[in-house]
Amino acid sequence: MPSIPELAQTLAVWALPVLLAITLHEVAHGWAARALGDSTAAMMGRLSLNPLKHIDPVGTIVVPLIFLLLPGDFLFGWARPVPVSARNLKHPRRDMALVAAAGPLANLAMALAWGLVLKAVLVQGSEEGLWLGIGMMAGAGIVINLILMALNLLPLPPLDGGRVLSGVLPPAWSAQLDRVEPYGTLIIVVLLVTGLLGPLLYPFLAAGRALLAALLGLA
Repeated sequence: MPSIPELAQTLAVWALPVLLAITLHEVAHGWAARALGDSTAAMMGRLSLNPLKHIDPVGTIVVPLIFLLLPGDFLFGWARPVPVSARNLKHPRRDMALVAAAGPLANLAMALAWGLVLKAVLVQGSEEGLWLGIGMMAGAGIVINLILMALNLLPLPPLDGGRVLSGVLPPAWSAQLDRVEPYGTLIIVVLLVTGLLGPLLYPFLAAGRALLAALLGLA
């Protein structure tokens, strides 16, 4: 169990990256839906960048805090899903897949943005004081966004990867995949508890890290 000062430092480093990662992931879904013809999220005030509009008390606060207190470097959480009405979309199956893809793409963009911040800190060359804190926060931002991107790319409903796969499969296969959705969260929990989730996420994490390294010149 970390000490109070260690916990305070951990919260200071991770709080902003986690809130931004989860909030902008959901807002990206809403922006994509509006661009494709569905304004449900906009009408319900869910396109706001105010984290309070999107926080789920358990998924955004309690669960990430528990993972921060546990040994290891895995972090997990979620926000309140942004509402999307497929009947307002011109091409429901295709457009729902595009809306789903917007979330992981937003996380990739945020990982890139935090990577630019980290590169600026490394170029500055200071390893103490404010610059050290900003560098640690940038590292946390890269980690949480790559994890959320990788997790949501798993082809399992209700994750975004499952919705993307459902949108590109033939309708009969898509209907079979959609039947898994009520059990999706339970499957994720089982994978997490049994230690199988990490190996499943690794290819996505490795690809994300390699892309950042190539684009930013970071090790």
